[in-house]
This record gives sequence, C-alpha cells and structure tokens, in this order.
Amino acid sequence: MKEHWVTFARYNAWANGLVYDHAAGLGTRDYRSDRGAFFKSVHGTLNHMLTTDRIWMKRFTGQGDAPSRLDAVLFETLPELRVAREAEDARIIHWVESLEDADLEKTFQYQRISTPERFEQQLSPALAHFFNHQTHHRGQLHTLLTSLTGAGPELDLLIFERDSGRGARAIG
Repeated sequence: MKEHWVTFARYNAWANGLVYDHAAGLGTRDYRSDRGAFFKSVHGTLNHMLTTDRIWMKRFTGQGDAPSRLDAVLFETLPELRVAREAEDARIIHWVESLEDADLEKTFQYQRISTPERFEQQLSPALAHFFNHQTHHRGQLHTLLTSLTGAGPELDLLIFERDSGRGARAIG
C-alpha cells in the first residue's frame, strides 16, 4: 500500500509543476483577478493548496508551520510561492517514502481549522483526502487556466505514469 501513496506524492509534485509552468505564462491581471473560483483567483487557489498541505503535514508529522486560516496568502509573488511549493512537495515525498505499511494503519488526532472539533482518524484514508484535495483544486486551476489561455496542462495520472515509466507504454 505504501507504494500507492509514494506514487501519489510524486504525481502531486509533477502535476503541481505543470500548473505552475502554465500559471507563469499569465499576466499579473489574469493571475490575480477574481475568476469566480472558491479561492477567487489563480493566486488565491495556489496559496490555498500550499496552506492546506502545510496544515495536513503539521497534523501528520507534528512539524512545520500550519496557517490558521484556509484562505491564508502565504506568498505574494508566484516565484516565491513556487519555491515554497517545490519545497513542500519534496517534504511530502520524503515523508511518504519514510512510512512503513504499518504506519498507514495507525491513527492520529487533529483539530479542524474552522471549528473547535477534534478528530481521530486512520492515516491511510487521511492521505486519500490529502491527495484528493490537491486534485480537486488543480481541477479548478485547470479550468481557470483554460479559460484564460485557451488550454490548460494535461494533468492525468496516466500521463504521469507513462512519463515516469510506471504505467502503460505505447506499443507498435
């Protein structure tokens, strides 16, 4: 089961890189304009994704900074945000690679950001949420980027698997 999560951690970093590559081609107005997404803009959505990863990694590992708001703007410029994103993705990969299969069955406790409720949860389903959350917001970014540029990045897991040599390959 650990290899499943290692694949998702690596895919997550790969897909984030593609989104950042496409976002780098936007002008400031398009990058920051409220386009009706939940976190309004490309900039707001990218910040939210980093914010929530930091929150979850603090819950999972007990280490790192965890913002106190889901709409926190951690960095004002795309280059600063990208450096932090790449560092967080490397941290996620390293941590997931350090897990043992038995760790995935263990539980951990955490408190929600938006309410005082506390929860105890098994790690494996929490990882499913963690990576699904990234995919959800990358989907929103794909829509924003497509509407702004005419084409968003190809983010399919199958493409990552083919590119990394882990999945199907062309024959004939």
